Amino acid sequence: MNPDGRPPQGGTIRVLVAANSRIHTSLLADALRRDALLEVIPCESDSSGIVPAARTDNVDVLLISSNLDEETGRGIEVLRELRAFRSGIRAVLLLDSSKDDAVVHAFRAGAWGVFGRNEPMELLSKCVRCVYQGQIWVNSHHLRVVVDALANSPTLRAVNSDGMSLLSERELQVVQCLAEGLTNREIAERLQLSKHTVKNYFFKIFDKLGVSSRVELLFMSLSQSSAEQALREGRRKESENGKYSPYESDMLQKSAEAGLPAAQLALAQMYLERRSNPQDLIEAYMWYLVATERALQARAFFTKMLDPQQIEEAKQKAAAWLSRRKRSNSSAASSSQEPRSIAAGSERS
Repeated sequence: MNPDGRPPQGGTIRVLVAANSRIHTSLLADALRRDALLEVIPCESDSSGIVPAARTDNVDVLLISSNLDEETGRGIEVLRELRAFRSGIRAVLLLDSSKDDAVVHAFRAGAWGVFGRNEPMELLSKCVRCVYQGQIWVNSHHLRVVVDALANSPTLRAVNSDGMSLLSERELQVVQCLAEGLTNREIAERLQLSKHTVKNYFFKIFDKLGVSSRVELLFMSLSQSSAEQALREGRRKESENGKYSPYESDMLQKSAEAGLPAAQLALAQMYLERRSNPQDLIEAYMWYLVATERALQARAFFTKMLDPQQIEEAKQKAAAWLSRRKRSNSSAASSSQEPRSIAAGSERS
């Protein structure tokens, strides 16, 4: 790739366009074709055809509307599905909403840029070139929105299936500095390290978390921390008196609407516990249905990609994990009961 965003050896940048209607897709494709360096591929099918097209057509950049098939946020869901197979796909989200939440949701899903509906159309090809080059495309207002979201998010705590932190304390400090917008030099000065050591820390963090760039790491921290905050607040209130503050309810609601199944289940639990009116029970069941439906969709999606042997291997691993979890819970329950029995015996003696 050349510094000006040109593809190597006189090639073209393959752009898959999937807007919220066929007419809009056609108009965007025609506008992009004015740039001789762009090879434009309009997606003529509904949202179900975007992932296969992006995987098989050697697409360099995906230009996708946040809303598809007359469904709000469907484009963001499609991008998440695609990134399960092509984690490095570079995508631009066409914002159909002026709400700030739409910007945060787009970057959480892994977008490299957002393009507002009120932005000049002549900038669109420049946006595509910049994203192809590995740059982030965002205007000053949208950048402030993302920075504010990061500033209000708790520290990233990446853990494995056993709940053990994947990152060392120093690596977590490096990630926190990144979230604050510090450069490698500034991180080195704050942590009293050399720039070379900071760079090595980033390579180790990328390897542990399965990301390939500072951008992916930044958006991973934003996505995980928002869900963790909502769930942590939910668990704390559950252990106290089962009541949630308006702020905590709003956090759960936003995380659930962003498409996080764990937050959807937590929100269902919140409504179930509250039950201040008959509508709460309906809301609880609705969010439970949403979470389980997304889980079923994900299950069907993965089974299409695996052969029978791989499916059986996954089932065996899941069964082994659940068995270990059950034994762990049983052991914890037994150990928590034993001291109480001893204490009770001491009181009687």
